[in-house]
Amino acid sequence: MDILETDSRYRRKHMVTVRNTVPKLLPFLMAVCNYFVLWIPVSEPSWYNALIKCLPIASLEFFVLVFSTGVGNFSPYAKKIFLGLVFSAAGDISLVWPDYFQLGMVMFGLAHLMYTAAFGFHPLNLRIFIVIALFGVTFYSLIFSYLSGPFIPMVAGYTMLIGTMTWRALSRVSLASHKFSWAHVSAAVGSIVFMISDGVLAVDKFCFPLSKSREIIMSTYYGAQMLIALSIIGWSKDDFMWKSK
Repeated sequence: MDILETDSRYRRKHMVTVRNTVPKLLPFLMAVCNYFVLWIPVSEPSWYNALIKCLPIASLEFFVLVFSTGVGNFSPYAKKIFLGLVFSAAGDISLVWPDYFQLGMVMFGLAHLMYTAAFGFHPLNLRIFIVIALFGVTFYSLIFSYLSGPFIPMVAGYTMLIGTMTWRALSRVSLASHKFSWAHVSAAVGSIVFMISDGVLAVDKFCFPLSKSREIIMSTYYGAQMLIALSIIGWSKDDFMWKSK
C-alpha cells in the first residue's frame, strides 16, 4: 500500500508540473504561429525576417530560464540546453542570409555539442551508436556527389555532430519502470525529429528541391527544439528511484 501511495503522490506531482509548464510554453507557441502566419519570403533577407524566425527559439530560452527560476535550480543540464538554444538562435539568424550559411552550420554544430554535453556519455550503448553511425554514413554517401568545396568536410562534420547528439539522447532512454523518464524520451524524440529536419534541409539545398520543404523543415525543427527544451522538466533520479526498492 505504501508503494501505491508513493506512486500516486508522484503521479500527482507530475500532473502539477505539466499544468504549470503549459502556460510557460505559450510564448513559444504564439511565436511559432506568428512565423507560419507571416511566412516572410526567404528571398527577402532582413533583420525583421531574422527576428521572426528566431523568436520561437528565444521563447524556449525564456521557458528554460523561467522554469529553472520557478523550481529554484538552474541545473547544469538546463544550462547546457539553454546554451544550445542560444547557439541555435544564432544559427537561425545566420541562415536568413545565404552568404552566412556556413556560419549557420557552425552555430548549429555548437548547439549539438551543448546538447551532447547535457545528455552525457553514460550509459554508452554501442548498439545505438552503430545504428546511428551506419545511418549517417549512408546518408552522407548519398549526398556526397552533390557537395563541393568546403561543404564536403563541413557536412561530414555536421553529420557526425548531430549523429552523436542523437546517439547520446537515445542512449538515456530506458523502459525499465524504475529508470523510465519522460525527460529522456522527450530529448530522444526531439533529437530524431531534429535529424529529420536537417536531413530534409540537406537534400533540398544540396541535391534537389523538395515540395513543401520549408514547411517540413521549420515545423520539425521547432518541434524538435521544443521537445529538447521540455526535457529539463523531467523527474530527477530521486523522483523515481523509489521504484527500484
